[in-house]
Amino acid sequence: MKRLPNPDTPTGRRILEVATALFYERGIRAVGVDLIALEAETTKKTVYDRFGSKDGLVAAYLSRRGELWHTFIADWLATHPAEGPERVLSVIDAEQAWRAGSLRGCAYINAYAEIGNTDHPGAEVVRTGKAQARELFVRLAAEAGIGDPEAVGTACHLVYEGMLVSVSAGGRAAAYDEARDAMRTLLR
Repeated sequence: MKRLPNPDTPTGRRILEVATALFYERGIRAVGVDLIALEAETTKKTVYDRFGSKDGLVAAYLSRRGELWHTFIADWLATHPAEGPERVLSVIDAEQAWRAGSLRGCAYINAYAEIGNTDHPGAEVVRTGKAQARELFVRLAAEAGIGDPEAVGTACHLVYEGMLVSVSAGGRAAAYDEARDAMRTLLR
């Protein structure tokens, strides 16, 4: 009987933790299963037993990054209870805090550059994560009482996504402030 992948074990969690760090820091294609197994102090076979394939591990990594971000942003919004448009703008503050010390930018954007437009299971994780980010802005715009929260929240999300690329690939730390200014205009 074939053994089904089971990442929810102590070893699976350790492999995922190591893979998360390596994939984010070095890129998906640059990191092989051999290195992950070595760093996780396990075997290549165990990696495949837990995740089925490298693609399965990449999808799990991207899902994990999404879970970490959702927890971070929920905690941020719970402890930074600004009202109205300031609550929408606080997502930029959260992103700036989340990225502190990181030069690699958005894990989803980085991964999509490597696996996008393919049938890789991680591509759907990225698309879902980006849709959830847009939905966050729409929800916050609605909670702020902004007219047409769907359109304004979507526009804020587009500004946010541009900010992510501008900060990392563009090397422009000022993009955080510029995005705040652009969103303020949208939220009026």
